[in-house]
Amino acid sequence: MSLSIEKPGLLTTIQDIGRIGYGQYGISRSGAMDGLAHRLANWLVGNPDHAATLEMTWSGMTALVEQNCWMAITGSDMQPCVHGKPVPMWRPVFVSAGSRLVFKQSVSGCRAYIGIAGGWQGEQIMGSASTYLRAGLGGLDGRPLQAGDKIRATQSYSGLSQQMLRKSAVSLQQNDVTAVNWRVSANLIPQYGKQAVIRVLPGRQWEDFDGPMQQMLLEQEYRITPQSDRMGYRLSGSELQTMQPQQYISEAVSHGTIQVPPDGQPIILMADRQTLGGYAKIAQVISLDLPRLAQMAPGDQIHFQLIDMEEAQRLYVGWVRELAVLRRFIAMKLNELGPSVRY
Repeated sequence: MSLSIEKPGLLTTIQDIGRIGYGQYGISRSGAMDGLAHRLANWLVGNPDHAATLEMTWSGMTALVEQNCWMAITGSDMQPCVHGKPVPMWRPVFVSAGSRLVFKQSVSGCRAYIGIAGGWQGEQIMGSASTYLRAGLGGLDGRPLQAGDKIRATQSYSGLSQQMLRKSAVSLQQNDVTAVNWRVSANLIPQYGKQAVIRVLPGRQWEDFDGPMQQMLLEQEYRITPQSDRMGYRLSGSELQTMQPQQYISEAVSHGTIQVPPDGQPIILMADRQTLGGYAKIAQVISLDLPRLAQMAPGDQIHFQLIDMEEAQRLYVGWVRELAVLRRFIAMKLNELGPSVRY
């Protein structure tokens, strides 16, 4: 299967789960900003988690589908359509050759993902096809997609995605789209909005901030600034300062670490974060809230809520169990796919 890019949108890149195990060498993990939407786009077409998807930011692309394929679109609603016909999201859809796939500006969230049966081809560097823009690594020449690019699905399909392609030998008209009559349950899809409560744990230097400063972080509103990108979200709001000015030894940081530089305006580190940080780390976003955070855009407002490790672990375990049930359901439904999926 191949996709010919006619309009690339604001920022469209090839992403997977990232480069795991190279932080000690200063190599950013990178990968999909919204790991949940990326994962579900893959599951819905029978791929493993590590298969590559396309990540679109804020406004989507226009592309010509050159071969019949199964795909799934998750994340931000960018009003996908084929020749004026809406393409349902959060479910597998069969798209016939010759279809022109069009995305518009997002109406909720800011990042959409396209999974394709087999996963997208990208330059594999350190075990990952993820595009790391600052270093020019992975994806397609380490850069965003451009008009005229042609991207293809891999040939190493997982068992389920191979079965889907084999069972999809149905007669479709050119420019046709067929969707299954089931989808991911709404209660498993994060609600995207212009305001969000983001839960955090105390950071390594939490105690270096006095009580009023800690309360300021938790009670005041912070806004994502236009200077934000895949590396980090710069926030504007009440200034935070440690009790005593001091230099910190650079140490490991992770996705969701909240650093406070000398100007007192917090920075939330995101997918393309550096591997070490020398600013005070006041808090850490919990894993469960990272997908919602990834769907926020400049101008959106954040309120932080402090929870403890026990609560964070309880929430995470419950979330993992729900996803395990969902994955089994999807696998069962994909095994049933055949000509009867038409409606």
